[in-house]
Amino acid sequence: MSHKDEVRDFLASRRSRITPAQAGITVSGRTRRVPGLRREEVATLAGVSVDYYVRFERGDLSGASDAVLESLSRALQLEDAEREYLFELARKAAPQPRSRRSRPPQVRAAVQSVLDGLEGTPAWVRNDRYDMLATNSMARALHAPMLSGSHHPANVARFVYLDPRAPDFFVDWEYLADDIAAVLRQEAARHPYDKSLTELIGELSTRSEVFRQRWAAHIIRFHRSGVKKLRHPIVGELELNYETMELPGDPGIAMIVYTAVAGSPSADALKLLASWAATQVSEVPFRASQPNDAH
Repeated sequence: MSHKDEVRDFLASRRSRITPAQAGITVSGRTRRVPGLRREEVATLAGVSVDYYVRFERGDLSGASDAVLESLSRALQLEDAEREYLFELARKAAPQPRSRRSRPPQVRAAVQSVLDGLEGTPAWVRNDRYDMLATNSMARALHAPMLSGSHHPANVARFVYLDPRAPDFFVDWEYLADDIAAVLRQEAARHPYDKSLTELIGELSTRSEVFRQRWAAHIIRFHRSGVKKLRHPIVGELELNYETMELPGDPGIAMIVYTAVAGSPSADALKLLASWAATQVSEVPFRASQPNDAH
């Protein structure tokens, strides 16, 4: 999908979901031919001319000021993640050199030391296309089904959409599938010429009807913290809190840490998982490489 198509579809989808009543607009008794707001209504709410807004919906955000984008965000009642996405689309509206994004090296040894220091706590590191770049022993034990495949590094998006075991392993699979589609769409807007990201999205679009549906829905939301429910083959169901932390020294890389409420059945399950993990052989492909290894 071209950048203009992306802008057009995003704005049209957000306009169509807002009713006149939600926007505080009084309508006459005549039948409306479009779902949601009309273009001229959005233009009025945003304080811009109809022609200017029509240009936006044709995919051209070039030259739009931050003030205009803020007004448009309010008119379309965008959530924080959607507002950030709109600004990202506007930043990418200017001509960009079609160069591959430079990637940082594999996870640094110091970061791996942090992971290993979190004893009893599953923690792992991913890039922005959900490759699992590094784990500690608890994260390897927790994600054993995902790491048992032949694809290295393991990729969460690929597992969720293409592996038939995923809906059983992730109790909240539907919500997770939405989250992953949202993150990939945001990353595609930030890095439209990232070859590896484009190839992953193309693979998922080709092989998964479920992904195609979610991609077409233009789901945009943050996936930074919350609760994840898993059904582990060894210890059963777990309900874990997760926090996603960007690593400032490694742009495009984030650490995810899982914890359980003290005294809960999930906390007991994690202790059992730790005992099981202690008997397992470390999975070398999922540990950090040396700094001079190729990414």
